Amino acid sequence: MSIYITNIAITLATFFIMEAVAWGTHKYLMHGLLWTLHRDHHQPNHDHFLERNDAFFLIFATPGILGLYFGSSADFNYLFWIGLGVTLYGFAYFFVHDIFIHQRFKWMRKTDKMYFRAIRKAHKVHHKHLGKEDGECFGMLWVPMKYFREARRMAKK
Repeated sequence: MSIYITNIAITLATFFIMEAVAWGTHKYLMHGLLWTLHRDHHQPNHDHFLERNDAFFLIFATPGILGLYFGSSADFNYLFWIGLGVTLYGFAYFFVHDIFIHQRFKWMRKTDKMYFRAIRKAHKVHHKHLGKEDGECFGMLWVPMKYFREARRMAKK
């Protein structure tokens, strides 16, 4: 039974660590050395479904796939559970960022949940900066408290 708890703990820990990895990568690589891939994501009113920024999907998916592959070929060792955590975070990121926030698919257009309003507001603040400098709100799932307070204020109106 304890091996199951360990595997679940590894998966969950990896999932939550990925938020910090995504934040750091977004702030220091996407808005730094790899800005050429990320720039089009900050351009308003582009009329194409795919962006150069979508290359990050492959960059982030690779460690998850490798972990799943090598971990499963070694009797589902810790690499598998790390790969699963990375992959689950990738699914969450796609769902929240591409579907919910940017509406690549017209699902979940309206919500009255404060958490989702706060996420959407923080991301709007991030995108108000069209250049790579002066950015803010680089995370995805963890949102600064000021956006929760703002979402609460808006809900009361």
